[in-house]
Amino acid sequence: MRRTLSLALAVAAVAAVAIPGVSAAATPSTVRWGPCPADAALPGLECSTLDVPLDYRNPDGRKIEIAISRVASKKPAQRRGVLFTNPGGPGGTGLNFPALVAGAGLPQSVLDAYDVIGFDPRGVGHSTPVTCDLTPEQQARGNFPLYAHTAADVAKQAEDAKTIAGQCAKSKTAWMLPYTTTANTARDMDRIRAALGESKLSYHGVSYGTYLGAVYTTLFPERGDRIVLDSNMAPGGYDVMGMRLFGRGLQDRFPDFATFAAAHPEYGLGTTPEQVTAKYFDLAARLDKAPVQEIDGTLFRGVTFGSLYTDFGMKDLAEIWQALDTNQPLPPGPPVPDLDNSMSSRFHVICGDSRWPTSIQQYQRDIAVDRVRYPMLGASTANVGPCAYWPDPIEPQVSIGDQGPSDILMVQNLRDPGTPLAGARELRQAFGDRARMVTADQGGHGVYPFSRNTCATNAVTTFLTTGQRPSHDLACPAEPS
Repeated sequence: MRRTLSLALAVAAVAAVAIPGVSAAATPSTVRWGPCPADAALPGLECSTLDVPLDYRNPDGRKIEIAISRVASKKPAQRRGVLFTNPGGPGGTGLNFPALVAGAGLPQSVLDAYDVIGFDPRGVGHSTPVTCDLTPEQQARGNFPLYAHTAADVAKQAEDAKTIAGQCAKSKTAWMLPYTTTANTARDMDRIRAALGESKLSYHGVSYGTYLGAVYTTLFPERGDRIVLDSNMAPGGYDVMGMRLFGRGLQDRFPDFATFAAAHPEYGLGTTPEQVTAKYFDLAARLDKAPVQEIDGTLFRGVTFGSLYTDFGMKDLAEIWQALDTNQPLPPGPPVPDLDNSMSSRFHVICGDSRWPTSIQQYQRDIAVDRVRYPMLGASTANVGPCAYWPDPIEPQVSIGDQGPSDILMVQNLRDPGTPLAGARELRQAFGDRARMVTADQGGHGVYPFSRNTCATNAVTTFLTTGQRPSHDLACPAEPS
């Protein structure tokens, strides 16, 4: 059960050299589409592969394989081009995403206008994968470090972090470690664009996919057509400050759950939002001291966080709380996949994108701040991880700015736990007049095309199909459930 619940948490020692976009010119399509792998074989989805440079500083050197997919437009006369997609991560497969969004609400007008393109980023899934040889126990801990109450807790976590970093550096795929980064994934996207014979690409990226999109449109500003960034990270992506923003995200989102649980007294979690909030801290403290059914305080906090990505998760979360509070059997969870590749590739990307503090004292100071500022989760997300023991990145982090066409539409929930509004506002400011932002007065992670807020979703559809954005940032009010 511990490994099942940990699913809720998820969703280079060489000199640094600045690498430009390394743009590739469009040519007639060289991609040959065919059947998809069995685990991505969904109706309407075609797949292929493309070889790309491992190291774009040496484009004629070693190659790796990128798995790509498409749901093709059935209206050639209405087809505008290609719409690349990324569902987030890093570490998440994107091969089946075009079929998932096509079958779950992407408007027909968008499906007619674009071939919807998906891909497994380098290091992930059916692309050339990476591993850190993570044990089942390491996988079960999820993506969040230990919730630290003391400086000694940080030192304890540091040993686990150092072990994982060492495993990544010694694995059979260690040769990929310096090159599995967001910037190189963006360069891979441009290689795919060129192989498809397209002069430009449109894009819809969710969560981490917003950072990938921001990096792409920074490296290749003239290659973007209509860029949609949905549930936005701060301009630093998953750097150390981006990780700490998770603490802010839970603080923003939790009142929605407190209101839900208080309205359902059958769960026994309290009859007011204040009582439900007190129950959270009570349960976390109890589980820190004595885990129940292998759920400790850190995992409890992470499960709470991950369950609030959707409103649908609130009922299940309330049942989990009730079972932990009364020491009753936990509700059954989904089958547990092997998480080694998804977690390993996540470490590769976030650790390779930017420099992280290496001083344990720095993490101890950060935790002392965030334990007070974001008490629900901050002493976990500010704690030390494997990135503290990672080789230095091979190139400087891409700096997101306002140079380039005004072709970006950001869409954002006000109470998003995974990518809180504070980070989205930083990205909006960094883009300047390149972007417009549409906010929706609702909670949860992800807006388009699944959101019930028609104001926000219609703004995205209009942009993708006509190119028209709001003339100014748009605030969409709450709509009835």
